[in-house]
Amino acid sequence: MRKMLEEKLARFEELESQMSDPDVLADSNRIAAVAREHGSLVRLVNKYRSFKQVSDEIGEVTPMLTSDDEEEREMAEAEIVELKAKYENLWDELLEMTIGGEDANRTRCIMEIRAGTGGDEAALFARNLYEMYKKHAEQKGWKVEVLGTSLTELGGFKEISLAFVGEGVYRDLAYESGGHRVQRVPETEAKGRIHTSAATVAVMPEPEDVEVTLAPDDYRIDKFNASGPGGQHVNKTESAIRLTHHETGISVQCQDEKSQHKNLAKALRELKARIYDRKRQEEDQKRSDQRKTLIGSGDRSQRIRTYNFPENRISDHRINFTLYKLDQVLAGNVQPLTDALLEHDRNELRGSDDGII
Repeated sequence: MRKMLEEKLARFEELESQMSDPDVLADSNRIAAVAREHGSLVRLVNKYRSFKQVSDEIGEVTPMLTSDDEEEREMAEAEIVELKAKYENLWDELLEMTIGGEDANRTRCIMEIRAGTGGDEAALFARNLYEMYKKHAEQKGWKVEVLGTSLTELGGFKEISLAFVGEGVYRDLAYESGGHRVQRVPETEAKGRIHTSAATVAVMPEPEDVEVTLAPDDYRIDKFNASGPGGQHVNKTESAIRLTHHETGISVQCQDEKSQHKNLAKALRELKARIYDRKRQEEDQKRSDQRKTLIGSGDRSQRIRTYNFPENRISDHRINFTLYKLDQVLAGNVQPLTDALLEHDRNELRGSDDGII
């Protein structure tokens, strides 16, 4: 964690330098991106600078505790108590700001929801999850934008990608990455039997333009006719876009907009997020033997939660947390689950050997 904070401080100082660079100032797009990233780091960096200052002051006062001068020793003892209290408070505040990893303070992220096992029922469950997150975002005051969808005949989603913007958006939603299982009686089930189906959720921080740069030669563009459920064409022009990144093989597509230009812009946002997420996972893997893996690691193959409709129960398997308020959660009240997960992570960090103190 200390290493991550030092890296954030170094990046912040680099951005400050860029903001006075004539070449950067002359490029409106670049200076806007630099300013956005600078703004996203300022609270964390200022808090960390305060922490470092108090830490240095403790280092200066500590030798005075063994002074032969009684008056100096007493002054040091009184001062060290105050400094340690500040130190503890700043550590708790930094801990709160960094829960969720190095991208905790991102204000933009992209979510992909995909139907898993269970056919049409899984696709309908994927739609339930989309509606849940959309309502949750409305309650939190976040902005939501649909980037792309793939519908089924019954109105479910084979997959849907969304962009979220707002304070604390990535830190909270990152916990939703993983496998979601539903147990309920489908509307098409005549005998009233409970079926089990699943969907997966992937939440990725949306990088700033300066973090992932893509030149036209870095990806292939395929243009095709947008289509609706069952392959029915919704227009006869090649407005739909598919992008394939040459280096990683990552492919995304967007067909929701009638404008090819708008579909391209949305597809590029998603492609950048997925490339950044791939690089981030690779770095995490390299450091896996050096840092503690938190519950919000975002392993898509991990089954994180079960939604049991007959019992009105939702269970998060990572922390053995259960609520008998499934109806409220699906109505957008996801916060109790997020709060429980955040508190678990706080306790894990406080009890770990790799914290700041």
